[in-house]
Amino acid sequence: MSDRQPGRIDGERVYDGRVIDVDLDRVRFPDGSEGELEMIRHPGASAVVALDPPGAAEAGPGPSQPIVVLIRQYRYAADGFVWEVPAGKLDPGEAPEACAQRELEEETGYRAGRLEHLVTIHTTPGFTDEVIHLFLGRDLEVGSMKHGDSEFIERHEVLLASAMDMIDRGEITDAKTICALTLAARVVAGT
Repeated sequence: MSDRQPGRIDGERVYDGRVIDVDLDRVRFPDGSEGELEMIRHPGASAVVALDPPGAAEAGPGPSQPIVVLIRQYRYAADGFVWEVPAGKLDPGEAPEACAQRELEEETGYRAGRLEHLVTIHTTPGFTDEVIHLFLGRDLEVGSMKHGDSEFIERHEVLLASAMDMIDRGEITDAKTICALTLAARVVAGT
């Protein structure tokens, strides 16, 4: 075993894009060997499980059930519309919490009075350094929706339990959304 630490030795930027960059890195592996890896560089993102929007309380007998705000967004890479929690990439120097608030309002028209950090996940560590900070948003207030030119988004409000059923039926396939909803359901259940 080599006493030299694994990691990047040097590299070359082969693509400089609007959302991602691509590098060809020369790396040292844990056994001391060296090789080249293609790496997609991403600034990171935030995503929010927004609970109980104003005016969406369940009517009927018994305790109300939590309602979550989901979006259905056209995703070219997925060849159609995908169910997601509101999310977006960090702007340069932007804190994850600020990004979460901004994306929540832009995509749903709601602002969170409280944000609780759930976890930070690596999306696909085999080829990208992207991380997504997952939040639970509560005490929602009405803000103003503002979609980008290439964003085609529908807002939907569904019972959290129904969203979990959508995961079970394979209707929600987005990884960050599955992680975020699962963790939010655990928080709501008090486990």
